[in-house]
Amino acid sequence: MKALSIRQPWAWLIVNGHKDIENRTWTTKQRGLVLVHASQGMTRQEYDDCMVCAIRAGLRSYFPRFEDLARGGIVGQVEIVDCVRESNSPWFFGPVGFLLRNAQPLPFQKTKGALGFFNASMPVESSGAKPC
Repeated sequence: MKALSIRQPWAWLIVNGHKDIENRTWTTKQRGLVLVHASQGMTRQEYDDCMVCAIRAGLRSYFPRFEDLARGGIVGQVEIVDCVRESNSPWFFGPVGFLLRNAQPLPFQKTKGALGFFNASMPVESSGAKPC
């Protein structure tokens, strides 16, 4: 299955159904279900900047603490339904946005990421596994 690496906390916002656009500089013809991979790296500044964007977008939901965000693996899945160059979504910063639907967190599965879309296996649920 195809996967896409996204930095935290953006990946958390996507798989929990808050962020409906993933911004990129490149277009894609990829459509359908993809796994969301949370990149290993995340700075405190990136975390704080994302929280400012979330507040501006009107999101008043619980956010995990910086230390609690899963990184370096698959954290969920989402459906890519379109690739757009403009959008009214408060999450669109352009120049290109992947329009997202039907997001769902999955139990964390440590997996090495890659640039662009890459092949990854679907996480296998096991007893005691917690979603991201």
